[in-house]
Amino acid sequence: MSSSVPNSENRKIVTGPAGYILEDVPHFTDDFPNAPTYPNPLQDNAAYSVVKQYFVDEDDTVPQKIVVHPDSPRGTHFRRAGPRQRVYFESDDVLACIVTCGGLCPGLNTVIREIVCGLSYMYGVKRILGIDGGYRGFYARNTIHLDIKTVNDIHRSGGTILGTSRGGHNTTKIVDSIQDRGINQVYIIGGDGSQKGAAAIFEEIRRRGLKVAVAGIPKTIDNDIPIIDRSFGFDTAVEEAQRAINAAHVEATSFENGIGLVKLMGRYSGFIAMYATLASRDVDCCLIPESPFFLEGPGGLFEFIDKRLKESGHMVIVIAEGAGQDLLSESIEESKTLKDASGNKLLQDVGLWISQRIKDHFAKKMTLNLKYIDPTYMIRAVPSNASDNVCCTLLAQSAVHGVMAGYNGFTVGLVNGRHTYIPFYRITEKQNKVVITDRMWARLLSSTNQPSFMRQDRSESNQKAGEAGTMEW
Repeated sequence: MSSSVPNSENRKIVTGPAGYILEDVPHFTDDFPNAPTYPNPLQDNAAYSVVKQYFVDEDDTVPQKIVVHPDSPRGTHFRRAGPRQRVYFESDDVLACIVTCGGLCPGLNTVIREIVCGLSYMYGVKRILGIDGGYRGFYARNTIHLDIKTVNDIHRSGGTILGTSRGGHNTTKIVDSIQDRGINQVYIIGGDGSQKGAAAIFEEIRRRGLKVAVAGIPKTIDNDIPIIDRSFGFDTAVEEAQRAINAAHVEATSFENGIGLVKLMGRYSGFIAMYATLASRDVDCCLIPESPFFLEGPGGLFEFIDKRLKESGHMVIVIAEGAGQDLLSESIEESKTLKDASGNKLLQDVGLWISQRIKDHFAKKMTLNLKYIDPTYMIRAVPSNASDNVCCTLLAQSAVHGVMAGYNGFTVGLVNGRHTYIPFYRITEKQNKVVITDRMWARLLSSTNQPSFMRQDRSESNQKAGEAGTMEW
């Protein structure tokens, strides 16, 4: 295996035989070649005494793609997460901090708890700070002392005990605060925008020559972060969405020509809507941002609604918040340049809009009983379920192991069932989206028996262009 030095963008690429590529993450030794190391305290930890192999081999990597052909190159890999034999921090010298950024998501408190527990129980760290109120808390708020007692029961509650906010990222002020306080480990829990901020913080720390580790834990309820299998909170969101869908189904079936319309989260990616639909079996139509639809004419949504009501007498529609934004022609022009504090485009309420359009269209044909349900903030605020609690625990522990082992400037994530350290730039370069030419979307269409809403005269060209991202509608 041959290695290459970081390029102008500080990317560490390692190449090997048969097309092997490792997209590696920075390490303390890149900037501090003579940094002292210490035996890992885990070798004396009772919890690890029954583990046959304490530590991850330095050469262990995880492939990004596991479905290959016999003659395929080995492809891109990421460094496997886990404890190493040597660490680059002495426990008494560590001053760690944790910050939560962006919107709420089930599992935030669990991640906070498990970072604290991991640092304390596994590595004997006693000084841990919580940054109050997101990025701006570094320079505008007081810190919160965190210990085992403080975080013991927080996983039972939704939200974040540290508070959060959108925006407020000022790299210079944040790094000044880190430097002034003597913080040497920074754990940042947030979505793609927050991970971009983490990357900027890491680069500034590196420019100043500080021995400070920065690790990201990806948080997005929409599951729209690339590379990773899924993000924490997603399973809980899909599970909680069932309550809204069930309520919509009850309403729809209790009235003649009843329609239950549920709007779920999904600004740019329709994963929650898609998986909630597949889990429910009561949904007749699922609309997501990746699959544009039209309302009127043959093959349109109105025609399908009319058909389904005549067949069943009721209907349940699930729509992601980012779907159909192109159809809001009158109001979209006024707001398409407006953004929130995190830089996200402000969306029109497609649920209210499409509810009214459906009512207007069928007003002269039949009496509809349409009920609109928006459970967004109810879903965001709940504690994480059992599956997500496990996910949060493993992500937090993997982040702690990586930082103690000297890795830096990385996001921890599950790739093909294995926890890995992923460079910031891979997490922030694009968004994960539903591929509507993939099997999972086909499975949904088979489950709901809804049309694809693809215009017939362009279906052939779309099939060829799908993977290239040049779909026509």
